[in-house]
Amino acid sequence: MLEYGTDYETLVGRFRWRIPERFNIGVAVCDRWAEREPDRVAVLDIAPNGDVRPLTYGELRDASNRLARALQARGIGPGDRVAVLLPQGATVPIAHVAIYKLGAIALPLAALFGIDAIAYRFHDAGVKALVTNAAGLAKLAELEEPVPTLDVILSVDGAEGAAESFHAALASEEPAFDPVDTGPDDPAMMIYTSGTTGAPKGALHAHRILLGHLPGVQMPHEFLPREGDRLWTPADWAWAGGLLNVLLPGLYFGVPVIARKFEKFDPEEAFRLMADYGVRNTFVPPTALRMLRTVPNPRGRFDLALRTVASGGESLGAETFAWGREALGLTINEFYGQTECNLVLSSCAEIGVAQAGAIGKPVPGHEVGVIREDGSRCEPEEIGQIAVLRPDPVMFLSYWNKADATRAKFLCDWMTTGDQGMIDADGYVHFIGRDDDVITSAGYRIGPGEIEDCLIRHPAVALAAVVGKPDAMRTEIVKAFVVLKDGYSPSDTLAADIQGFVRARLSAHEYPREIAFRASLPLTTTGKVIRRLLREEA
Repeated sequence: MLEYGTDYETLVGRFRWRIPERFNIGVAVCDRWAEREPDRVAVLDIAPNGDVRPLTYGELRDASNRLARALQARGIGPGDRVAVLLPQGATVPIAHVAIYKLGAIALPLAALFGIDAIAYRFHDAGVKALVTNAAGLAKLAELEEPVPTLDVILSVDGAEGAAESFHAALASEEPAFDPVDTGPDDPAMMIYTSGTTGAPKGALHAHRILLGHLPGVQMPHEFLPREGDRLWTPADWAWAGGLLNVLLPGLYFGVPVIARKFEKFDPEEAFRLMADYGVRNTFVPPTALRMLRTVPNPRGRFDLALRTVASGGESLGAETFAWGREALGLTINEFYGQTECNLVLSSCAEIGVAQAGAIGKPVPGHEVGVIREDGSRCEPEEIGQIAVLRPDPVMFLSYWNKADATRAKFLCDWMTTGDQGMIDADGYVHFIGRDDDVITSAGYRIGPGEIEDCLIRHPAVALAAVVGKPDAMRTEIVKAFVVLKDGYSPSDTLAADIQGFVRARLSAHEYPREIAFRASLPLTTTGKVIRRLLREEA
């Protein structure tokens, strides 16, 4: 954990990792609190109708112990993959804690996944058990091929077909369980990459991943936990951003976490939720923040108690950064990481580490650099690949059943990210774009982030994504895909106006020579734009 410090250099200088010889995520986020304060609230589960159901640490311990016993009785043990296919709600932490105590491997799956995404992950991971609901069972029934390894299915909505009742299974067990004695390097969870540039890969993580995340959570949330802190994110708890940036650290720190299932992100409803339930700390991905920007006068209309807003997963941009200060009265702390090695760069406005257009500085305990193709460090302002030095407690163990891909992820002891960036003279890291996203036009290397940030400053533009389109003369030209705000209609005149807007504010080589208007953009379940699909379309 970070010691409260007055400046960044002090934090880095004082920080040392203390990884114990034995460590289990389930014990650390649940039993540790349940023994001391069983009535302490762990999760506030909010139903769509507004009903609130608090889940205490004592209840979390008892329910997770019952589930661990139920899974064990059905043949699930250490190393087995157990999928959790559920939206935000109290059952998700119960399932995760039980899986970790059992020594099994949690496989979180987003409730929005379609049947192809589910089938791929089930077969690739060799899933042996599943905790889900009626919606998940319906998707399972549509799979073209049965999953031969899947032996146990528990549904929170009751028995159906091959699925047993989750609640009945728990009711038949005692609320006592001796957790498996795991070490920090023992496998605990597998999170699939979002697949922005190819087929998703299962990133296998150890129990130490939680400890590795703690300073990276404390930094953007300005020394969480503090009195009255309360966490919420619209991000699915199946994603590293929801699970490891919010849910598990919140449980570890004893900070109540709000659970609220949204069928579709609604910016008005999001502000109302934060106001009604006293949210103090939130992680909101940049795309969702841009949607929040469409809500006028949020502080005047909603009684917000926000202390920190963190954002990551894609580039925030200077425009959204400025909106946070103006509309919310605070600085959005941008951070950076990947499924394989998350939360290694961060901002922290409280100690003066915040700069528009930058993704922060290395979180204490992590060695992050920008490197050349030979593995040497780049000079300040020189563009290269963002990389993280191993060993690092937040770094993945390997890609599941993909030894070649694991080896290819590393250059000497640097874990490469596939992201282009540069470090400025003040030590801030700037994100340029994915290797595949960087556009080469007439000899210039152009990152999409700055152009997209400029595009959304146009009064007609709600969302935008930029890719390179092959061009015989320039190698590539900049093509923009644009979603318009309500009240605007696509036209050649509007396209020309948007082009002129960008050209006047950036440069002649960066403005989009083509604009395509769309009703929506292709997004991963984590809210990232799938530029690969847009490149194929272009």
